[in-house]
Amino acid sequence: MPPCGWHVPRAVLMDLEPGTMESIRSGPNGLIFRPDNFVFGQSGAGNNWAKGHYTEGAELINSVLDVVRKKAENCDSLQGFQVCHSLGGGTGSSMGTLLISKIREEYHDRMMLTFSVFPSPKVSDTVVEPYNAILSVHQLVENADECMVLDNDAPLK
Repeated sequence: MPPCGWHVPRAVLMDLEPGTMESIRSGPNGLIFRPDNFVFGQSGAGNNWAKGHYTEGAELINSVLDVVRKKAENCDSLQGFQVCHSLGGGTGSSMGTLLISKIREEYHDRMMLTFSVFPSPKVSDTVVEPYNAILSVHQLVENADECMVLDNDAPLK
């Protein structure tokens, strides 16, 4: 729990496997998030867009949406949502776009802004990253009002 007097981000952190969430929780920034801000699965998507969008992600999405609803209900004047995600891996590309589409269904009159990190061939982890990104773009075109496109290679320059 954050120390008294700290500002707590109104954020939901999600992943299909627990490793990343555990490293954030146990790291120096872990104290600024409430424990209920973390939602994660146990198996991961294995860099497979379909697995994260239709199977593993579909099983976890209602838990994520419950937390999103609680955060939205605590707002005095909700303007919209910001989603930060990667489009190369399994969770950010697939479950991230699933979350965006579900939020759009429920909060259709609110703004949806994404910060979408596109994969770079120079720093690619897997061969399927471009496919994950392409499958995600359709979802972003349909459900996001604004996309801030970020290049995964740019910080290395």
